[in-house]
Amino acid sequence: MSILLPSKQSRRQVLRTMMGGGVVSLTLPFLDCFLNTNGSALASGAPMPTRFGTWYWGMGHTPDRAVKAKTASGPGIEFLEETKALIPHKDKLNYFGNFNMPLDGRSNYTHFSGWVANRTGSAPEAGGDIPAPTLDLLIADEIGKGTRFRTLDVSSVGIARENYSARNTYNRAAAEVDPVALFDRIYGPEFADPNKADFKPDPDVRLRKSVLSSFTEETKDYMKTLGAADKQRMDQYFTSIREIENQLALQLKKPEPNKACVVPERPGELGPQEVVRVREMDSVIETHKVMTKILAMAVACNQTNVFNMVFTDNFANVRRVGETYTHHLLTHEEAIDADRGYQPLTYWFNEKSMEGMATFIDIIESIPEGDGTLLDNCLIFASSETNYARLHTIDGVPVYLIGGAGGRMKQGMYLAGGGDPITRVGLTAMQIMGVPVETWGTKSLQTSKTISEILV
Repeated sequence: MSILLPSKQSRRQVLRTMMGGGVVSLTLPFLDCFLNTNGSALASGAPMPTRFGTWYWGMGHTPDRAVKAKTASGPGIEFLEETKALIPHKDKLNYFGNFNMPLDGRSNYTHFSGWVANRTGSAPEAGGDIPAPTLDLLIADEIGKGTRFRTLDVSSVGIARENYSARNTYNRAAAEVDPVALFDRIYGPEFADPNKADFKPDPDVRLRKSVLSSFTEETKDYMKTLGAADKQRMDQYFTSIREIENQLALQLKKPEPNKACVVPERPGELGPQEVVRVREMDSVIETHKVMTKILAMAVACNQTNVFNMVFTDNFANVRRVGETYTHHLLTHEEAIDADRGYQPLTYWFNEKSMEGMATFIDIIESIPEGDGTLLDNCLIFASSETNYARLHTIDGVPVYLIGGAGGRMKQGMYLAGGGDPITRVGLTAMQIMGVPVETWGTKSLQTSKTISEILV
């Protein structure tokens, strides 16, 4: 937690230095001294890389309709009607049931506390509070430095801010929501096709790297004028700048040939009617499919080792064609059908979410890589923010770990939590991915208990 200091510094928000006979400027982040007192403002023979991803859907599962509960861990997952789309992938994933999310007396900020605690290991103190980095970024700190994109964040529901990857409350990445923009960002002029014989470093990339490097001395002098909190922020800021330098340096090298990398076709632009329908479930499903293909090939082409996909957001702002109520509103307003024992329309959305997860797995598994597939070299953390959305329950939030993780994880298992904190899953995932962490989480969510049953 940083402490806001009075504005003793000038409101200078750029660093300037000389380069090539001219002045170049580097814009700084907001520092305490800029704010008011209230702060209101492979072919080389190296092993295949193991990648990490997350997949998110809103509103959890329908009780007793998704996965049959077990009291002991072991091989075999019994998928029920709502999750039947996952049956073909039963040997490619693990399911974690009956893991709890103790909040130590803090409020359950609905549709927020669940994903924050699950992904950061700490429960929020207030609505909007993200008290620690999400696990995808901790993993990216270990495996994301040698790729063009440290992470790629994508959403198929059209809401850029609803991306569940954050360094803290004030540093939360926005997701790419436009398939065309995602394609152009990845496969635009800066993309170096590893399978093309000719390779010419982009002179613009070389210039940008030189500009960033030229600020080293200027930065040292400026840091001497700052308070402790601002120095910490500047350290974080320039760490990100150095990472950009490293990423630019990668673009100046010819990549290794990669048979798995096949540049996909550029998607078509959305027409006016399609833009209007962007949050209808049919459109979400189609957008998700297109963006997953683009994202999966970016992973295969070694553009990133860490990725985040949001199928539907934590408030499930998605509707059925011709219906007024969103998925979220239905979880609270729709009556339980006396014969079926559940909310039929809400159930329909949950079922479509699991079909979306199955599509995500299908596409990643369809890409051959080495002796297996891209899925064999991925670990995907799939989760929601609630167990039963109608009651906002967060104990028993469903979590799946998907893929082979480069041979580091057993699959096809049901893991019974017995009421243990849900952070055991995140801790295990990070250890599989090589993060040097023995204990993770705070207060009752803190754990050092790895789920050893799935480790190879």
